[in-house]
Amino acid sequence: MAGTMPHAIFVETDVDGTGLVAAYAAELPGCAVFAGTDDEATMAMPRRAGRFSAWLRENGERAADFVGDNWYEVERAAATGSDGARRRASFTLDELPPSEEEFAAWLRWLELAREELAAALDAAPSPAPVLLTAIARQDAAFVAELGGDAAPAVADPTDALYAARDALTDALAAAGPYQDGVRRILRLAIADDLHVASVFRGDATA
Repeated sequence: MAGTMPHAIFVETDVDGTGLVAAYAAELPGCAVFAGTDDEATMAMPRRAGRFSAWLRENGERAADFVGDNWYEVERAAATGSDGARRRASFTLDELPPSEEEFAAWLRWLELAREELAAALDAAPSPAPVLLTAIARQDAAFVAELGGDAAPAVADPTDALYAARDALTDALAAAGPYQDGVRRILRLAIADDLHVASVFRGDATA
């Protein structure tokens, strides 16, 4: 029965250079909790996994039910800083390429996450440009990793976000599931879009 087995969590420390911690559900790429401490992030995972699965099902995607709180940390790594940018952590599982079916599903999840972010952005009275710029910058780095075409330079943070988003989607589609780093890129892109959307909405957790 789903939920009776232990479920793995990856922990990323110092996500943004100010001590933010992220916990990721290994079985649900993009399912993450962002919090101030390790304990806050990992303890919130059972509820977050349930909400993430429900969100997927509400949008026509298949997702398992996760019952109980048998979640545990299996790996941790820190994001690193260089030249004012963050190099987000990678985990052992990120090296495993997704199947074609998983890849197609996760691309759909990314599109759903981007729609969530766009809706939250439209509803936010004064969305923080710094958050939009951070996502656009990271998307540009992902595009470069995949060997895709860079998005055109745009001054407005919102327009730059959408341009970077399109470039990343195109680069992922061109790369396919067996390109190095694809699993990591999808995990982070989905998680970060949903996190920023939650910030704009004022939610307690991502």
